[in-house]
Amino acid sequence: MTSSTSIILHSPQSGTQSLESFNLTLESALGQFNRNFDIISLGTFEERDSLRNNSIKLQQIESANKSHSKLMNEAIHLSNSDYILYIDNREKTVVLKKAALDAFLVSAVRNARSGFFYADYELEDEETSQEVKLLFHHAGRLRDNQDYGKVLFFRKITLEKVSFFDESVEYNSLYDIQLKISEHFDLTRISNKFNGSLYSVLSKGEKTNVFDYLLAGKQVQLEAEEILSKHLKRINAFLKPGDFMSSKLSFKDLSSIAASVIIPVGFRPEFIGTAIESIKAQSIQNIEAIIMVNGGDKDPTAAEVRKYMKGGALFNPEKPEIRLVIIDINSIGLCLNMGANMARGKYYVQLDSDDRLKPDAIEKILDCFESSKDIGMVIGSYEVWEKNDEGEMRKMEEIPVVKHEEWTDDNGRNNLLRINGAGAPRAIPIHIIKEMGYFGINDDAFARNYGEDYEMVNKIAECYKIGRIYDPIYDVIRHSGGTDHAISQDLIDRNDEAKDDMRKHALLRRIAFNSGKA
Repeated sequence: MTSSTSIILHSPQSGTQSLESFNLTLESALGQFNRNFDIISLGTFEERDSLRNNSIKLQQIESANKSHSKLMNEAIHLSNSDYILYIDNREKTVVLKKAALDAFLVSAVRNARSGFFYADYELEDEETSQEVKLLFHHAGRLRDNQDYGKVLFFRKITLEKVSFFDESVEYNSLYDIQLKISEHFDLTRISNKFNGSLYSVLSKGEKTNVFDYLLAGKQVQLEAEEILSKHLKRINAFLKPGDFMSSKLSFKDLSSIAASVIIPVGFRPEFIGTAIESIKAQSIQNIEAIIMVNGGDKDPTAAEVRKYMKGGALFNPEKPEIRLVIIDINSIGLCLNMGANMARGKYYVQLDSDDRLKPDAIEKILDCFESSKDIGMVIGSYEVWEKNDEGEMRKMEEIPVVKHEEWTDDNGRNNLLRINGAGAPRAIPIHIIKEMGYFGINDDAFARNYGEDYEMVNKIAECYKIGRIYDPIYDVIRHSGGTDHAISQDLIDRNDEAKDDMRKHALLRRIAFNSGKA
């Protein structure tokens, strides 16, 4: 195999890693079995004997006051090779296995339609080693936090095809180039079963926080939105402002009260009372609560709910009616659909069993719906609270109010394909839930009681205007048993698989609509 490669890596001058860290990365590059490569350093460093002894050509680029995109373009233009192997060692130590370059080159021969290659890796600290399994690429991988690892392999002609890195992109250069390449070429993952990673990343284990995206700078978010919008336009999947699909079905509004709060819950007797109390405290009382206990007859949550029903110790006939349904299938989507079918309210209002509504939540939701006949869903904003093991509650001041301000009237539904959430609580006219074909009931790929609401938001946004409330009207309560607490990488990946698959189907719907084939 005679193809040549330029290995691009960062010196300490262009990153935050130490000289010791950089040396480990550099030595692993120099140690490749395949010797047909040169080194291009983003940032300068003092040349050492290992380079001279290996007769490896080294080129260095001054990195001061240069963006990542500009540095990458300078390096690519310096290269006379067929391939580019980029090591993103700006913040963490990356160590290539000795046969890594050979593996990438073989995969490039085997996958002639691919222009971008990435690989599973090992995450190591002083005591442990963890294999990181990345996700296979498909058209629905539109998130800006999609992990392709720290070592990326490009055909140089691929980068030429997409006109190299866009030097106007300041923060999200890799996100931009990945989307552009995906429009013309396949992206290939080299996976690992056991001891088959192509490289390791030396780093202490980092816990994942589902609210990390809130801490990203606004300019970073706006740039990522622009990148995605341009991608959607190029593939004919962008929904223009004011362009709405038609829902294929029509159902009458049969409501007799204002709203139905539907709560799916299983084995959470310690939380359901707080949720019910928040319904009873609403400024609008022409409502009901439908509690869908999905743990079957042995679920202790039902006994707590009965306390608020006729004959129960906490029953109050002057407060909204509390209705109880016990089913023996743990399916959030099924609970929501059954609740919608029996609801007397005009609108469905979301409430998770371990969260609570602000007292004016439903009043503000109804006001928003009444502001425009074109609104098919209202989405609110929420505060994040924490409940410790002693039951004490505190507002997490370090997390700002979650407003999802990236949702604008003009571009919110396009930008939704980039991020995993749209805000809470969500409220929908009951007849529109039926028009959309109901919530998923784990009959979507990878779903498993996750993402049914995300799919619904996408579908409704394609057909109706989305109303937004930017005042906090909901409290998300974090606790040790919650779905966003100490979440494992396996669960993150499963959830991302589910929503990315929904994004893929959303793309197909949008392309068909824009092509006049919907």
